Amino acid sequence: MTSEVTTLRPAARSWPLSPLLALWPLLPIALFLGAFFVYPVLQLLTLSVRTPAGEMTAQNYLRIVSDPIYANVLAITFKIAFWTTLVSILGAYPVAYLLATASAKRRNSLMIWVLVPFWTSFLVRTFAWMILLGRNGAINRLLISLGITDAPVALIYNLTGTLIGMSHAMIPLAIMTMLPVMQTIDPNLARAADTLGARRGQTFWRIYFPQSMPGVSAACIMVFITSLGFFITPALLGGARETMITQVIITQVQELLNWGFAGALAVFLLAAALLVFALYDRVVGMATLAGASASLGRSRPSMLGRIGVRLGGAILSALGNLCAAVAERWEQIMPGSVQGVLGKAALRLAFGLVIGFLILPALFVIPASFTAGAAVEFPPRGFSLRWYQTYLSSPDWISATYNSFAIATMSGLVALLIGTMAAFALTRRRIPGKTAVLALVLSPLIVPRVVIAVALFYLYSRLELVGTITGLIIGHAVLAVPYVVITVMAVLSTYDQRYDQAASTLGASPLRTLWRITLPQIRPGLIAAFLFAFITSFDELTIALFVTGGAVSTLPRQMWSDMLLQINPTLAAVATILLVVMTLLLFAGEYLRRRSP
Repeated sequence: MTSEVTTLRPAARSWPLSPLLALWPLLPIALFLGAFFVYPVLQLLTLSVRTPAGEMTAQNYLRIVSDPIYANVLAITFKIAFWTTLVSILGAYPVAYLLATASAKRRNSLMIWVLVPFWTSFLVRTFAWMILLGRNGAINRLLISLGITDAPVALIYNLTGTLIGMSHAMIPLAIMTMLPVMQTIDPNLARAADTLGARRGQTFWRIYFPQSMPGVSAACIMVFITSLGFFITPALLGGARETMITQVIITQVQELLNWGFAGALAVFLLAAALLVFALYDRVVGMATLAGASASLGRSRPSMLGRIGVRLGGAILSALGNLCAAVAERWEQIMPGSVQGVLGKAALRLAFGLVIGFLILPALFVIPASFTAGAAVEFPPRGFSLRWYQTYLSSPDWISATYNSFAIATMSGLVALLIGTMAAFALTRRRIPGKTAVLALVLSPLIVPRVVIAVALFYLYSRLELVGTITGLIIGHAVLAVPYVVITVMAVLSTYDQRYDQAASTLGASPLRTLWRITLPQIRPGLIAAFLFAFITSFDELTIALFVTGGAVSTLPRQMWSDMLLQINPTLAAVATILLVVMTLLLFAGEYLRRRSP
């Protein structure tokens, strides 16, 4: 009989942490956001109720209420945000539906066509629409050549151009908000309805669509709130009648240096956002933002909620009956098998049209950058690398490019460090008020960027950080931190903690386990988080407009200055470079994210 020798392993060591000590990973992000986000924003809002002498006053608010100009601007802002939300949801729903019902492999391959425009620079997308929608743009040339119109149609510097540009920017956000909810819908429900004799239209409106409503409602509020803070697209594609409140705030600060009135306008913008959230909570419930059913949004629905449920149920029932009646008539003309083919073809056509709308505009920039002519036009005249040579030989453009890469790298590293620590604490620690902490961390995504930019500008003017690279790094890190926290939390939620438990059993300390086991395992996810933070900084314009002070320029800041003066092929060359860089970084980030455990 073979004797066996048992090797004794060190007993698992216990590394107790006091409740207060367990929260220390949240300290860096709390101090950082407290100093450079919460305090500046509160300080800006305080300016709105104080005179230069420090006395309390309501003069700024009385001016807003009494002057019809500002009421009109607020109405225009809400109108544009409403139509942008409506168009974005209608365009995003069929794409999200097809992605949700596709196989995992096919969904991953198709998602890249949504992510590329989502992360493409706002300036590049807006510049592309300026090429397409102009009087001599590709769309007007096509309409004239087809004989549809005899003269160029006004597609830019009006509400049409503004809605096209803003919807193009918001559709990817709506898709990515609705998709996670649609993926959780049980396909067996539709099969059961099919078995019981329900037609496809009835199944969709009475089974699938109500189940997808949490995603639709969350997409509505995300798109609407984000649209309220737009200023790049309406400034470049809209006219005087499409002036939004963010543009007025910028004018008050940059041209008039009226901090108090700008703060009051910022309060109105924040109040409008909070009012939308409050109404949303009363009708639907905030729990739906996390994908929960509307019925779970609160223990007892409000009167507005009950009215909304009844009205929505009546509309869906009517749509189901209408689809059933149409399908009954249609079946008398067309066999059921043909109907199924036509339905799939219609869905794929809608998907192709929306993806084409998202992708093609940016692709028009690339050939325009190789034109031999002196103006941006499509199709381009001849082929030349002249405008790339102009870019490479310009000290201003090269300096802006270098600054953008340096600032994006440093702000990405800062956001990665404090964001990863916070993600570990939020994922692995029992934290009192975790929802409130997470809300604070993600609040830079909700507060309009122009409010953050103006607040930082006022703070930096007192700290002598205006016109410094340090100021830009801090401001960009504030915006990038939420993306890092979201990405790392998603990676940690799928991480197998048995690796850490095994290391602890063998006697490794928590710090050694983290350094030798956990971090190497989630390295692809960390790199992906850094790349997303890098892209956020590299594309950022709003903060750069305020805190650079003309002393330091970034690539988006330089593009903005040139676009306001004249549209030239050099801008097309720079936009092409930005498009290529962003796409390569996005592909790298997605590849690494999918490799993470």
